[in-house]
Amino acid sequence: MVLDGITILFSALIVTVYEWHAGPVAGAVSLWQRILIQDRSLGIQLATLCGFAASLMITSRRMHLYTPKRLGGFLHEQNLSVQACFISGLLLTGTLFLVHAEVIPRRIVVITILLVTAGLSLRRFFYRFLLYHRFERGIGSRNVFIVGTGPEAHALRNHLDRIRHLGYNFKGYIAFPSNCSNCDDESSDVVGTLETLFQHTRKHFVDEVFFTAPCEQRGVVKDTLEQARAHGVDMRVVPDMYDGLVWESPIEYIGQFPTIPLQHGSVPEIALLLKRMVDIVLSSMVLIAISPLLVAIAVAIKLDSPGSIFYRSERLGKKGRVFGCIKFRTMVSDAEKRRAELMHMNERDGVFFKITNDPRITKLGRFLRKYSLDELPQFFNVLLGDMSIVGPRPPLASEVKEYKLSHLRRLDVTPGITGLWQVQSRQDPSFDSYVSLDVTYIENWSVWLDLKIILRTIGVVIAGTGS
Repeated sequence: MVLDGITILFSALIVTVYEWHAGPVAGAVSLWQRILIQDRSLGIQLATLCGFAASLMITSRRMHLYTPKRLGGFLHEQNLSVQACFISGLLLTGTLFLVHAEVIPRRIVVITILLVTAGLSLRRFFYRFLLYHRFERGIGSRNVFIVGTGPEAHALRNHLDRIRHLGYNFKGYIAFPSNCSNCDDESSDVVGTLETLFQHTRKHFVDEVFFTAPCEQRGVVKDTLEQARAHGVDMRVVPDMYDGLVWESPIEYIGQFPTIPLQHGSVPEIALLLKRMVDIVLSSMVLIAISPLLVAIAVAIKLDSPGSIFYRSERLGKKGRVFGCIKFRTMVSDAEKRRAELMHMNERDGVFFKITNDPRITKLGRFLRKYSLDELPQFFNVLLGDMSIVGPRPPLASEVKEYKLSHLRRLDVTPGITGLWQVQSRQDPSFDSYVSLDVTYIENWSVWLDLKIILRTIGVVIAGTGS
């Protein structure tokens, strides 16, 4: 809706500049002069434009143009977009006729409607293109389980695999209870049963469950739906009555498959978009500001000890996605090989490995760690979208193997350079405390909380309490 409003505004500005036969600067000056002299016609034009924008957004919403893009095709979306502009244009021209607004030339109205139609169509085309590109990279896609192992389940799985732009990643089948007639436990993709469904949704970071149950499984669907709501997992069923569960529920098509959503969690999309914008702006500013420092550190590392300047390790990000985390090298080049020799000196519990005076750390590396300078290259990970400025620290795959089921909650969000644990209990050796603070951050997240953590991180860095 915000993008639609911006598109309408720019279209109106283009038409205004065209009508006044002036360049952007001259047009802006003329507009400011009209505001100062309180031109009545300008007020009417602005009110009309706001009304047109409001009617277009309401019409678009009624036509489900703001639903997830994966649920509709490109041509269908373009068709609805043109219809919404046409309907809103008719409302606009009808209103102008009824109020006798002769101060607004009709050609300007027509050109504005045409420009808005073209602008919205192009904007939605590029937005969908970028969305499909993100799905191909595994960003923004949804992990799904299919409950059932019958022909319908296999057909749905093949459909999801074939049409990749739907943005769904099949993670496995869930078998029906043993008394179900269409179970096929011989399938190699069966990961569990209904009794263990929500344990596996946590292990595989599943966002949505598709139910392909026959009519006699209505009671099972009801019980599973209650658990899905408790665990925050979305759930859909292949259309059936299910004892009144789907009465008056809308049918949404996943490609060619009709489904009925029974549970759909809310996502703070605007807040997450703002968080991403803050990440991009702040990381770009930081990298530009500290570029001389980065060069100086890189030269110092090269002179201090043999080996590469950067240390790149495979870390697990949101939903277990693997990415390369970049840091300045602070240890000797064969540090990983010597880890097993030093395992008996580990001072942390659980899956952590930490030694106060680690002999593998170089002299320069100890200084870089004290002031957290070794983590500065991670701002490049933030720009790429693999990390955020604030969030749980990205773990190693070897650490995740030792996680309990509840610990996987940390991987529900994008990892960060700093977080609540770094500014509050960095020297605490307890892994349970580490996880507890990360879960607290996830459950109470807000943009303001991120800003507070960033400010507290600056104090931690200046104090040199890193390790």
